Amino acid sequence: MNLTIDELHKLYASGDARPSEITQAVFARIEQTNNRLNAFLTVNKDAALRQAAAADADIKAALQTKPLAGIPVAVKDNLCTTGIRTTCGSRILGNYLPPYTATAVAKLEAAGAILVGKTNLDEFAMGSSNENSAFGPVRNPVNEDYVPGGSSGGSAVAVAADLCSVSLGSDTGGSIRQPASFCGVVGLKPTYGRVSRYGLVAFASSLDQIGPFGKNVKDVARTLGVIAGRDRYDATSANESVSDYVGALTGDIKGLRIGVPPECFGEGLDAEVKTSVEAAIKKLQERGAEVVEITLPHSKYVVAVYYLIATAEASSNLARFDGVRYGLRAEEARTLSEMYQQSRDQGFGAEVKRRIMLGTFALSSGYYDAYYEKAQRVRQMLCNDFAKAFQKCDLIATPTAPTPAFKLGEKVNDPLAMYLDDIFTVTINLVGVPAISVPCGVSSNGLPIGLQLIGNHFDEARLLNAAYAYES
Repeated sequence: MNLTIDELHKLYASGDARPSEITQAVFARIEQTNNRLNAFLTVNKDAALRQAAAADADIKAALQTKPLAGIPVAVKDNLCTTGIRTTCGSRILGNYLPPYTATAVAKLEAAGAILVGKTNLDEFAMGSSNENSAFGPVRNPVNEDYVPGGSSGGSAVAVAADLCSVSLGSDTGGSIRQPASFCGVVGLKPTYGRVSRYGLVAFASSLDQIGPFGKNVKDVARTLGVIAGRDRYDATSANESVSDYVGALTGDIKGLRIGVPPECFGEGLDAEVKTSVEAAIKKLQERGAEVVEITLPHSKYVVAVYYLIATAEASSNLARFDGVRYGLRAEEARTLSEMYQQSRDQGFGAEVKRRIMLGTFALSSGYYDAYYEKAQRVRQMLCNDFAKAFQKCDLIATPTAPTPAFKLGEKVNDPLAMYLDDIFTVTINLVGVPAISVPCGVSSNGLPIGLQLIGNHFDEARLLNAAYAYES
């Protein structure tokens, strides 16, 4: 299960393996490791084995038409799946069975993928360490005493620990890229609107985007090509043509201009991370890229802006979880008001409550102009900063996270320290551009370090090719 998609497809084409054999091997590995890593909340074994057995019969023909034929995949447990439990890592949705499937998941299955399960996450995708799940933390397979990053930690671990070939996560402020960095895999946050959000349980609607994890850049490119595109069920999905992302992986980056903002290499950046990322940028230079200095003058405001906008949207989106229509209901409540209060108090964890309260305050009468509206104005300034930067460069290079993975429990009681781990990733969601994290080094205690490459809107093909050139 350490094989890439291409390697598995070669086995299928030669007849040396069948989808059912690979899928059985996946479940054997999940059974061996998931009790320690806690990457999966729901294992879809019976249905997956039926899918795999059906794929055996015509796998050689499917290889010609289905990009993910016979490939085991996992999806984050905030993506709805018909008849398969979808919890969002929360007690309030502990036994929820959706009546429909998210568009991105349906596209995976239509492309021949075999869904092996739903992965653990910070509750409602709120967190940077995967310690906020109601079902316990996920552990980093590189060193199980450390966090895998969040909120898509389960999806990152599933790929890193060889529990599937590719997986889907969601990224609201770095929730794909940061765990990819911490676990030593590749993770892509596409342009906002590149992938349909239909069926993704909303955290912050103007920031959320679905994206893939993979063992290498080519697997991520192939998966993006499957899930990207306009969707009539999502009005925010973009009517932009989908490129041949795999075909664009030439490795030729001669003349590519890579912008480096000094604001991202100063105070607070771990010395080993800085050394590894600077060495990675030098490697890109050696491959023919041109490095130019750019500036992002409003980047010092990004964490404050993000946590105002994200919490405001969260307080609105999570109002639907009231104990009336679905999810947990406090049966002991005597009045409607008590039922609302007790259901939400029992169903939501501490971090979700914290963000709902922050967002409700920011939107409340007398504070809206001072906080939420001002944050939106600064968001536009950040968009302007990136627009100016992309006049000077084609891509931007930064660290993915300011440090390698930290120990479980190290920051769980210090929300501000936890929020600062998102300092290099949240800007991308505020601006809506694509970004990818690729492994670029290892710390002195053996933990992975990630390089973040940032592209202009809908320029994923060039972004993936640069990542591929570095990986090569």
